[in-house]
Amino acid sequence: MIKIKKERTLEIINSLKMCIDFQDEGLEPYFQSLRQIGINLNKDKKNPILVKFFNALGNGTRLKILKILNDKDYCVCELEAILDMSQSSISHHLKILENIGLIRGIKKGYFTHYELIIEGFQKYLKSFYEDYNF
Repeated sequence: MIKIKKERTLEIINSLKMCIDFQDEGLEPYFQSLRQIGINLNKDKKNPILVKFFNALGNGTRLKILKILNDKDYCVCELEAILDMSQSSISHHLKILENIGLIRGIKKGYFTHYELIIEGFQKYLKSFYEDYNF
């Protein structure tokens, strides 16, 4: 359990007094129940995984790559022509998407083609819906 300094606890309780209609003796247990919510959130093992998922999706180039790969698999040089970006930049974005399991590279001759992994999306979205009760 993460301890809060006594001064900070009093500061928060005084703040609660102004925004919640409680008798003084009811504030301490309510404060402790709020702290428990925070502690439970910090114990959540899925949260860092979902953060990585949403960070990967929070980039316009990566979203474009996902949309492109939704139609068919492409190699980096094809993506270079589509996106008008350098191969190194595209490879950087592909690596991020591959590391979280949304795409995979498949060797075809000398080139690696990238394709979507639908199950990867389903896993993250299922976890998100379960955790956030959507």
